[in-house]
Amino acid sequence: MATKKVEVVKHGEQAEMTFLEHLEVLRWHIIRSLAAIALFAIVMFLSNEFIFDRVLFGPKYADFPTYRWFCPLAERMCDGPTFSVQTVTVEEKFITHLKVSIILGIVVAFPYIFWEIWSFIKPGLYPKERRAARGMVWICSGLFLLGISFGYYIITPFALIFLTGWQIATDIIVSTPTLTSYVNSITFYTLPAGIVFEMPIVVYFLSKIGLMSPQFMRQYRRMAIVIILVVSGIITPPDVLTQFLIGIPIFILYEVSIVISDRVVKAQEKEMAE
Repeated sequence: MATKKVEVVKHGEQAEMTFLEHLEVLRWHIIRSLAAIALFAIVMFLSNEFIFDRVLFGPKYADFPTYRWFCPLAERMCDGPTFSVQTVTVEEKFITHLKVSIILGIVVAFPYIFWEIWSFIKPGLYPKERRAARGMVWICSGLFLLGISFGYYIITPFALIFLTGWQIATDIIVSTPTLTSYVNSITFYTLPAGIVFEMPIVVYFLSKIGLMSPQFMRQYRRMAIVIILVVSGIITPPDVLTQFLIGIPIFILYEVSIVISDRVVKAQEKEMAE
């Protein structure tokens, strides 16, 4: 008796896709992410008065929250930095306006961008891996925005006061950075902080694929502390208080990353033993 061949077709996330179909799906994730960036960039562009006066130049004013918080601890934090900003080319204000709008568009749209990335990666994971990574979008987005806030409210004010107040043997030189230079400085103090705060997420995935282990991180803990303190000393005034103010949160992230890596490795060892 001949048996009738039954073809099983998988649908949804279980469906097998060709390489070109994967590229098509990825293309739409990228398009939607770019559309979100463009939308928020337009909003930022139209809100130029608030963005420039209160956000971008906020750390320049004495009423900035950070200066009020730390005024009782350090006298030089009471008045804020003293400098003026200038433009030296005809198109500088317009180009900077566009640049700032795009950067802020990326920052505000980051949770959605990461959701699109995760939506592309998630179908390729096993059910157990999906459960282990539950809440990844919220955690990753929260860490990034927390890092941005840390860079904006902590690193930026201290760096501006120190760098604009630095004297090189004469009072003739006056701090008048260009608008482009000022925006680049603010970007340098904030965006990298957002990326650094993703350390636990990066360590999680590196531990999953075997490129990172808790033993390695514990072995080089002292070296990590030295690097953190050196970097903190470079971007802050030369006193212990501000150096540790910058370094301690980063060190805490390092220790949290060790705990995460340890849990990942133990879970993998338990799974292999079963």
